[in-house]
Amino acid sequence: MFQVIMYSLYGGLVAYLSTLLGAAIVFFFKKVKKNLMDGLLSFSAGIMISAAFFSLLEPAIELSSKQQQNLFFTVFFGFLFGGIFIYVCNHLFAHLPQKGISFKRCLLLTTSITLHNIPEGLAIGVAFGTVLYGGSLISAITLTLGIAIQNFPEGSAVSLPIRREGLSRSKSFLLGAISGIVEPISAILGALLVLKVQIILPFVLSFAAGAMIFVTVLELIPESQKNKNKDLMAFILLLGFSLMMMMELLLG
Repeated sequence: MFQVIMYSLYGGLVAYLSTLLGAAIVFFFKKVKKNLMDGLLSFSAGIMISAAFFSLLEPAIELSSKQQQNLFFTVFFGFLFGGIFIYVCNHLFAHLPQKGISFKRCLLLTTSITLHNIPEGLAIGVAFGTVLYGGSLISAITLTLGIAIQNFPEGSAVSLPIRREGLSRSKSFLLGAISGIVEPISAILGALLVLKVQIILPFVLSFAAGAMIFVTVLELIPESQKNKNKDLMAFILLLGFSLMMMMELLLG
């Protein structure tokens, strides 16, 4: 049992390291140019929309069906409540002092990606936890590597837009790092509560998907569409979606 927990911790740390590397991209930009950052916002929006479906909603539907759960109560309400949660956070954050920087947008981005990373960490823990019951260790490792690869652009999806808001590189990187720290923690939790997690995981996955879609539509897309080249920004969004989709299809 202890060995399985340690495997889960290592898997979560590998996924977290990838998030750190993605967030560290912010250090390579000496000056934030509007066209570049608008393009990165669009690219990040595409990544988040794709991840919401392929990494969260699709697995939630499959797990819910396998467990013979009611899709209406698990996937539908989970997705809806995820959006409601971000809506409530949006209104709470609106009362924070701005001081020239959109703290609300920074908090929303960090919160949404953090919510996305929690079920991913749980999935890693569950995968390693099922090894005790005859599950494949190779499959658990493959899942971990797939999540780690996906986490690289997700780390940049937090740090780069936050850098756009005017925060320093170090603070932007820190917020990107914070968004992924939950992954090794939730991986351990997933291994410890593997039997119970399998029951609630479809709802958690759907909840995270709803949160990601809401913040993408509310913040990232409108901001990127302030650029004069709206059509180009739309194509960049499609590119981000497509690349994440291909990673899911090839590694999922």
